[in-house]
Amino acid sequence: MFPVNLTFLCLLLVQPFGQIPAFEDGDLKLFESRAITQYIAHEYFDKGTQLVIRDSKKMAILSVWTEVEGQKFDPAASKLTWELGIKPLLGMPTDSAVVEEYEAKLAAVLDVYEARLAQSKYLGGDSFTLADLHHLPTIHYLIGTQSKKLFESRPHVSAWVANITARPAWNKVIAMRS
Repeated sequence: MFPVNLTFLCLLLVQPFGQIPAFEDGDLKLFESRAITQYIAHEYFDKGTQLVIRDSKKMAILSVWTEVEGQKFDPAASKLTWELGIKPLLGMPTDSAVVEEYEAKLAAVLDVYEARLAQSKYLGGDSFTLADLHHLPTIHYLIGTQSKKLFESRPHVSAWVANITARPAWNKVIAMRS
């Protein structure tokens, strides 16, 4: 008989891939971070920071930048986070060719961000939204690496990063990790 990890089996009831995050609110079960944050932002819209916009045209713009984060920013930023942040912690060598390739990819995304942020304080518009929030984890890792230069070399991106990483709620998250 094989030993059964009950925690893992319970996780599978919510998260079919057996990974974190897993979220339950009553009978609702969600397991992707972006879906979880969207649900919370909509369900608890009137509590705390309003991370979504109810105006349909502004929401469409917010949706575009949320998709850009997931489809353009995150693949490059996550690969760099792995190479520059996680692999060294695991005693694995960093692949400099991969870093060079993905820094170029992230730079191209950040060039688009620079143009956008020249027009608005935040990616989704004039207020902090999910489009900005979803960037925080990977930005947090990357500003502690050589890739920090990619953010610092673009004045509007640099100001945006300084703004979103200085948010009190984000600082609480960082403090909880310590």
